[in-house]
Amino acid sequence: MSESAVQIIGHGFREAAEVAAQAIDSDPILEGVTYSILEEDEDRGVWRIDAFPTTDEEVERLKSCLAKHSGLKVVVQTLADADWLAMSLSGLPPVEAGRFFVYGAHDQGRVPPNRINLKIDAGAAFGTGHHGTTVGCLEAFDDLLKREKFERVLDVGCGTGVLAIAAARTGSRIAVGTDIDGPSVRIANENAQLNGAHARFVHASGLNDRRVREHGPYDLVFANILAPPLVALSQDIKEALKLDGVAILSGLLRTQERRVTAAYLSRGFVVEKRIHHDAWSALVLRRTG
Repeated sequence: MSESAVQIIGHGFREAAEVAAQAIDSDPILEGVTYSILEEDEDRGVWRIDAFPTTDEEVERLKSCLAKHSGLKVVVQTLADADWLAMSLSGLPPVEAGRFFVYGAHDQGRVPPNRINLKIDAGAAFGTGHHGTTVGCLEAFDDLLKREKFERVLDVGCGTGVLAIAAARTGSRIAVGTDIDGPSVRIANENAQLNGAHARFVHASGLNDRRVREHGPYDLVFANILAPPLVALSQDIKEALKLDGVAILSGLLRTQERRVTAAYLSRGFVVEKRIHHDAWSALVLRRTG
């Protein structure tokens, strides 16, 4: 662990920020780093990257990665000696995505009636609902639910489990989530219990684990991960889906859409919808072949 928690911030124009974000995504040393990219000042066209490394190696790698992009001004801030990530997220407002209302314990009194309310507190796993990729997935799912039902749902790279929990709470008979990170699986199972959802989460690498295959083929697969693994898993996701099944993919930048889309089109998918939040994209694809 890094001796002191730090936040690394990069300010610059959109093109420089997106190129830097792609470099972070493609660096194996930075695979587990939490970061966000968003438009900070629309009038001036300024975008911002906020990264939260947890080891000295990640700190140095991020500084080096961002410094290579001349269009970015990089600032390193030392954070207070505390559970800084949970504290920073605890003040976030609730998120509304269609019928879904995602909130933390600090918003217990603001839960509206007649919504699918999901209590997801900030913690060590990704997916509080505030990130543009998670919001995009929930919006895409809400739109699909207006026309069809999904009996069997798989969430690849589940993080907090919010997506599989959303499926379980809206009538999916089977909702399975997987993650390669053990603590995330534990947190996801705790969140499922907290939300009264029958979603089940397993520690597994890939989609060939027996506990994943035994419930397939699935009607819907969520994969909110990163562009490179989305491409690498395109055939596995196809095989996990029934014919005419739907994949909701996110964790990719708008600039990575073409690469990810091409991989799935070649596997017999068609694109039904794109949802954008800041620089992030969510894709809705249907298996037709």
